[in-house]
Amino acid sequence: MDPFGHPDLQRLARTLRLRLDETLDAEQAAARSAALRRRSLRDCLIEAEDRSDVVSVATTDGQVYAGRIVAVGIDHLVLSDGHRERIIAIAHVVAAETR
Repeated sequence: MDPFGHPDLQRLARTLRLRLDETLDAEQAAARSAALRRRSLRDCLIEAEDRSDVVSVATTDGQVYAGRIVAVGIDHLVLSDGHRERIIAIAHVVAAETR
């Protein structure tokens, strides 16, 4: 008889495998949560640019601009409405919404 084929060892191996899977799932969820907490407005704008989303950007002067983000720099974004491009300082962005 194979000593590793003992039913108790098989049951233990199953239990350990399930616990390992649960631990890995919990670690991945924690890593996702931490990444979302560290994400900046610039990171969100870059993601919207990558997806070619149409966005509305509200600025500190009360204006709302809409269009596609065509570039995101260190301190600014470039928003195009199809006719013109507008450069907006990220420091002046109050809110951004994708449509």
